[in-house]
Amino acid sequence: MPGCYHLSVDRVAAETEEIARLGIPAVVLFGIPERKDSVGTEDYNPDGVVQRAIRAIKATVPELLVIGDVCMCEYSDHGHCGIVNGWPDENPVYYDGRWPQGYVLNDETLPYLGKIAVTYADAGADIVAPSGMMDGMVGIVRKALDDVGYQRVAILSYAVKYASAFYGPFRDAAQSPPRFGNRKQYQEDPANAREALREIALDIAEGADMLMVKPAMAYMDVIRLVRQHTNLPLAAYSVSGEYSMIKAAAANGWIDEKAVAMEVLTGIKRAGADMILTYWAKDVARWLQDNQ
Repeated sequence: MPGCYHLSVDRVAAETEEIARLGIPAVVLFGIPERKDSVGTEDYNPDGVVQRAIRAIKATVPELLVIGDVCMCEYSDHGHCGIVNGWPDENPVYYDGRWPQGYVLNDETLPYLGKIAVTYADAGADIVAPSGMMDGMVGIVRKALDDVGYQRVAILSYAVKYASAFYGPFRDAAQSPPRFGNRKQYQEDPANAREALREIALDIAEGADMLMVKPAMAYMDVIRLVRQHTNLPLAAYSVSGEYSMIKAAAANGWIDEKAVAMEVLTGIKRAGADMILTYWAKDVARWLQDNQ
């Protein structure tokens, strides 16, 4: 992913100062832990990499909105977004004979998501973003936050997240490809647009403050569909595959990167997104300032 880098916590302050100077209002944090295990222990470690990064950002640019991505895939040794039935093989943390080995256990995962969200809020996150597509994730996160006094920490739900082929570059960068199988068990079928409406209805009922559609470019019809069915703030995630293929085409001289990137992002906005998560954020901010 050209132009994208892993940053250690000691470099976060300088990076976020630049982000703030460019007028970008928010950042989303993903972490790579020093060690991984079957339940993603480092994900809810109060002194984990994301928790330390949140504190560093808030000490440097407190006005910057900080969003913590709440999922287990980067922290688990199996690469899935929840607790896996019978993993590891020789000493399973969870095993339920009703489910096949390797099956992601939805209900057993939920308490972990609540613990992660609370540690992010403790560190100073303004928004938490459950992204694992577990049924009930918004409700469990809302309750976990409310129970310890974080009623004002908002929830941005990855309510509509498809089992997409566009995630590849991010998974390589975040060291989170599944060790086995795929994520079609819990992410949405790319051919099914109507399921998006069921998912947003559930998350709204559980207390989501904002919703997300992911990916964006191949799902503009879904962004429009969701926009037509809710007035909640709507985000769209322009994912790593969208970014990387345009970067690659531009590097080969086939397209104008700036023109194509701006056209794609404008299309996402036109489809109905209020917010766009994009790896072009700093570039776009500079391009817009130059145009002014």
